[in-house]
Amino acid sequence: MRVAPDNNRGSKEGTVEDHVDRLRAQWACELPDIETEPMAILGRAKRLTNLVALSIEETFAKFGLDRGEFDVIATLRRSGPPYQLTPTAMYTTLMLSSGGLTHRLDRLEKAGLIVREKSARDGRSVVVCLTATGITLAEKAFRADMASELVFLEGLDVEERAALAALLRKLVMSIEAGPSDEATS
Repeated sequence: MRVAPDNNRGSKEGTVEDHVDRLRAQWACELPDIETEPMAILGRAKRLTNLVALSIEETFAKFGLDRGEFDVIATLRRSGPPYQLTPTAMYTTLMLSSGGLTHRLDRLEKAGLIVREKSARDGRSVVVCLTATGITLAEKAFRADMASELVFLEGLDVEERAALAALLRKLVMSIEAGPSDEATS
């Protein structure tokens, strides 16, 4: 597991500055009239994603998958038996174009992890089915990914993890809901 280094240094108050603190300080000097508070949260979220992305990709590569391929077989696996979905349900869930999904499905089918079959409900449509090999691989890759990602959370205790998860959930839900009427007036 590799994580990009962040050369922390102490601030005047004796607390450790992170990368985002340094960026905000630079902007405060250059454009002091702009509030950079969003960087404190959203900038750190982006930085966090960037720091762990390589490790996640390396985990999936051990199973012969890239992140996108894992997303497809994981979506099928967590859908429950019989581990099949229509392509439309899949690309909606995965937030992909139908063309992007088709490319991934072609690779996964060639690897023997999925099959595309005519729908029993409607012979004109297709369902994507996870094979037994695909089920096993999805489970193994998911277990390895969760074990790997858990290491990144070791800097927080159980209560801090729960509080952070709750705050992130609240933020995501408010963003998904869109701006309030007050914010747009």
